[in-house]
Amino acid sequence: EVFNQERRSTDQRITAEALAQIDQTHASNAAATVVYAEDWHKGVIGIVASRLIEKHYRPTVVLTKSGEVYAGSVRSVHGFDVYQALAACKDHMLQFGGHKYAAGLTLKPDQLQGFKTAFEKAVQTKITKDQQSPVIEYDACIGLDEVRPKMYRIINQMAPFGPKNMRPVFRINNCLDAGGTRAVGKDKDHLRLQLQTSSGVLSGIAFGEGSLASAIQRGTSFDLLCTLDENEWNNTTSLQLKVKSIRLHA
Repeated sequence: EVFNQERRSTDQRITAEALAQIDQTHASNAAATVVYAEDWHKGVIGIVASRLIEKHYRPTVVLTKSGEVYAGSVRSVHGFDVYQALAACKDHMLQFGGHKYAAGLTLKPDQLQGFKTAFEKAVQTKITKDQQSPVIEYDACIGLDEVRPKMYRIINQMAPFGPKNMRPVFRINNCLDAGGTRAVGKDKDHLRLQLQTSSGVLSGIAFGEGSLASAIQRGTSFDLLCTLDENEWNNTTSLQLKVKSIRLHA
């Protein structure tokens, strides 16, 4: 638990520093993100790259110093082949490897500026307008009343879940607070949902969506994308929604 807390604290600090670096360099409107600091922890720069994409949705490289070279972690956006973009920059790196959506690289300190310019150009040339907008695909649209333990058991017959067999994502429209929705977590940055169904209340958890609590508590209806999960608390297991995205109605 101590190690996990330290990792989360490091992740949050570096993410904040990287976002500040983007603002300071006026790079908010660039096609790609490339950030660097010599003291960033190599073990979390991949997580940080994913965090930056949540804020600035575009191919992202996070670099830190590793011995005499710079080491980087690369993450892409839906549909964009970041490996091909890196291949176009090979003259500005010592080595790189990975696949369409994630990669790693090393370069010499004097290659950094050339790499940033080349990577921005490679992304700008290849990325399409559709790839610059966040996309979450879902498998089916269902009603809240369809979410029952039997449905969860049937879905689990398709396990194990992972690459090439992802857990099904469902869209549920016109959800309403049942009276217990609230922001949770140390910094109140997560959202514990209580949703009204025809037969009672269904709970859900939406990480990073704590700021929506007040609007939902006021009775604003919303749509969500989620997977089905189980929550264990005080020796009791109950069905819950694991929310991937929420869209409030106007």
